[in-house]
Amino acid sequence: MFFKNFKKTCITLLLTFFIIPINALAYSERIIAGGENIGITLNSSGVLIVGVYKVNDTSPATEAGLKSGDIITTINKEEVDTIEDMAEKINAAGSQEVAVGYLRDGKNRTATLKLYKDDNDVYKTGLYVKDSVTGIGTLTFIDPETKIFGALGHEIQEQTTGKILEIKDGKIFDSTVTGVIPSSDGTPGEKKAEYDVTKTTGDVSSNTTQGVFGKYTSELPNEDTYNVAEPSEIKLGKAKIKTVLNGTEIKEYEINITKINKDEQKNKNFVFEITDKELLDKTNGVIQGMSGSPIIQGDNIVGAVTHVVVDNPHKGYGIFITNMLEEAEK
Repeated sequence: MFFKNFKKTCITLLLTFFIIPINALAYSERIIAGGENIGITLNSSGVLIVGVYKVNDTSPATEAGLKSGDIITTINKEEVDTIEDMAEKINAAGSQEVAVGYLRDGKNRTATLKLYKDDNDVYKTGLYVKDSVTGIGTLTFIDPETKIFGALGHEIQEQTTGKILEIKDGKIFDSTVTGVIPSSDGTPGEKKAEYDVTKTTGDVSSNTTQGVFGKYTSELPNEDTYNVAEPSEIKLGKAKIKTVLNGTEIKEYEINITKINKDEQKNKNFVFEITDKELLDKTNGVIQGMSGSPIIQGDNIVGAVTHVVVDNPHKGYGIFITNMLEEAEK
């Protein structure tokens, strides 16, 4: 009886051993660290309501129960992706009211939107809407094996609503830094930049709290690759960030990692302080547009710049590079 039990135990242990995955992650051990300034355009999934207005002292949107942050997906049960789509469907209805399908907090809803004529006898919806956003940021990494890229280290929000933009797709493209507005206590500075939407370098597929991700479509830059550091390998002390402050020139600047967070924060995994005199002279700390700048420690890429500490812009937050890479795989 003991021998039989022993055999069963051995079989169970062997089965348990062999189903343990050797490597669950698909990203490369060495990746290209970016630093390039990029332009980003994101197209929303549907038409985003960013405000409402009155028509002859009446608010059609309020009457319908619509509000800023709602995403219009259908008009009279026909899908709409752009403002042009929405206008065409409303005009084609030939009616004083239309059925609106929309998303709010991830749930599908419907409403009846009455159209009111303004003083010029033109029907108005009472809605301010947009279907895309454009801005600048910094490219964090490219995986040379898959050509997957990551940027920003945090989500892009729609400025009016303050909510993460649910996207259909998007593009990244060439950008040139033309100037810098330095930070001051309580007021983050920013990069000034020009971009050329005709010179696309990648297709965006997702906008998440860990960054903007997609497929790099241009020729890979001739840049060094770095080991991907696990959070346990990151050390307090000296490191560098790669970013652009003038034109398209990527430069390295010294920082000091002062704290590593052990909790499960999405994009504020460690704190750093800028120590580089040249960078401080130009920016007085972390500025908008620097988000996504890769952070290098030795031969490792450890993360990316995500946020400024507003009351002390010499300090900022970083995200673990592994958090970005794992999100990029989804």
